[in-house]
Amino acid sequence: MASGLTINLAFVGQKPTGLATYAINLIPELKLPETTLLASPSFLSHSDAGQAYREVPDNLTYEQGKLGHLRRMLWTQLQLPSLCAEASLLFSPVPEAPLGLRCRSVVMVHDLIPLRFPRFTSPLTQYFRFYVPQVLRQASHIICNSQATAEDIVEFYQIPAAKITPIPLAHDARHFQVLKPQPFNSQPSKSQPSKSQPEPHRPYFLYVGRHDPYKNLARLIQAFAAVTGEVELWIAGASDPRFTLELQKQAAELGLTHRIRFLDYVSYDQLPVLLNQALAMVYPSLWEGFGFPVLEAMACGAPVITSNLSSLPEVAGDAAMLVDPFEVAALTDAMQQITESTALQTQMRAAGLARAAQFSWSKTAAATGELLSQYLRL
Repeated sequence: MASGLTINLAFVGQKPTGLATYAINLIPELKLPETTLLASPSFLSHSDAGQAYREVPDNLTYEQGKLGHLRRMLWTQLQLPSLCAEASLLFSPVPEAPLGLRCRSVVMVHDLIPLRFPRFTSPLTQYFRFYVPQVLRQASHIICNSQATAEDIVEFYQIPAAKITPIPLAHDARHFQVLKPQPFNSQPSKSQPSKSQPEPHRPYFLYVGRHDPYKNLARLIQAFAAVTGEVELWIAGASDPRFTLELQKQAAELGLTHRIRFLDYVSYDQLPVLLNQALAMVYPSLWEGFGFPVLEAMACGAPVITSNLSSLPEVAGDAAMLVDPFEVAALTDAMQQITESTALQTQMRAAGLARAAQFSWSKTAAATGELLSQYLRL
């Protein structure tokens, strides 16, 4: 008789972003008996989950580009069914599962960004248009990370709301926390600071994330051009040849090369230091399923300016400055207020820390475990 839970973690790579961060933090807290992880060496290097595992190939992630995604899709359809043949339930922290799966499944949906901002030549858009709805319709239940994402699933796929449970995510409170203040070096180094160890010499606003157009960086750069004072804008996130060069060109045309720094990918270990030293996190995304950077910034005591759209108000509550991300002047005004008011900075730090304390991976895992247990008992 089939029994137990199998969790598919084949998508986790060496450089975790939002989806992998969810899995890396959730799984060790998910204390369910008879659980088997399908995990690559990359996942095992990031997380000591404690559950039994079976190793899967380490070349099935976005880090191998389109080829990595293609390998994972083939592996999911051809290899995964036999790996979970004895399971009574398959849990996938991303919306992937073998079509025609014989056991029950619960899948996690983080966002439907490729449908909200489609690029019709993109395989990712086609993946969300044709593959994901089949996975969701055959699933026993769907977990998502916010009410905004739940509403998107209903809107785009006409799936009943009763089949969907929003469970808020969290941050690693042991990692993202207030650190001892470090004084700024008021004089720039003679050599360009290393990308691996950025050295601040002026107060800076920080953005963390990808450079895709829906992240709204072009408007952020335009808004920052009107901010007065000795402040900089640091843009942290892996360079993308499709978008980064245009953003750098925009900064140069606005005469901001000396005030805007593109840091490329910033490691998990570096992020708390950057957030602690930031004047504020600015995250003007046009849409998010959850928005990890907002919560991580608050946990580090950084004031937050973010959008009043999608899930971001759910995460930020009243602890952030919420602005219309389409209004450049509103972004400028929010940054200028923080630049000029230490009292506002202090107030927002306290509010952000209190807000972040309401989220924890143990809460996320408890709610997730309770839901999975219901389907394990069926």
